[in-house]
Amino acid sequence: MAQAKTSPPQPQAAKEERYFLEGPKSRRRELFFIWEVVKEFIRGFRVFHFVGPCVSVFGSARVLPDSPFYELTRKVGAGLSRLGFTIMTGGGPGIMEAANRGAREAGGRSVGCNILLAKEQQPNPYLDKWFLCKYFFVRKVLMFKYSYAFIIMPGGMGTMDELFEALTLIQTKKALDFPVVVMGTEYWRNLLDLLNDMAHSGMIDKNDLNLLLFTDSVEEAMQHIQVNAIDEFKLKKIKPYKRYKVLGEN
Repeated sequence: MAQAKTSPPQPQAAKEERYFLEGPKSRRRELFFIWEVVKEFIRGFRVFHFVGPCVSVFGSARVLPDSPFYELTRKVGAGLSRLGFTIMTGGGPGIMEAANRGAREAGGRSVGCNILLAKEQQPNPYLDKWFLCKYFFVRKVLMFKYSYAFIIMPGGMGTMDELFEALTLIQTKKALDFPVVVMGTEYWRNLLDLLNDMAHSGMIDKNDLNLLLFTDSVEEAMQHIQVNAIDEFKLKKIKPYKRYKVLGEN
């Protein structure tokens, strides 16, 4: 007799988030949830406050170390480190690991913003510091808050979500015009066609296509970020924040 398929056990945080998104709950329950979210934000701020200007690298967790995409991402991580950036990823395997590994091998800083999932995702071994989020939306805010550029490597639904979140924030002026670089022109060819169709149909402005760079060249990507992030926002002149011992910021 065939056995019925069962869902994998869900972390408590995932259950809470799903329950919250089901609709209105009691005022007490919603107040408690908001308090948990605020505490998570504060913990995340404390972890990443002193990591320096970051570039977030997004991509699939399913990419294996023998993939050309993995090697390309290692080179991207190393290149960003040489520009002086801290590499921020989702802290997991695949593309995330490759970017953190490239940063570590180049002598740069490497941080991760991991997430509790039904299928456990361990922080990869190339992180200098990481934060484990319970809530997806907190994770996304943290990764965007500390980044001055975004690198989009080959990935799936989560990567597409992160790409369009960045583009939407920039397009609507909710974020500054930080550079968005999409690596892998053949992989993303259909996406570029879709964006061109959107512009042709008047669903987006043709100038919106200038918000992102499609390339296969690490050198071109680094030059684009040098001009549109470091030079544009004078990142070399940013002074680090003072640490306070009373707040445990040694």
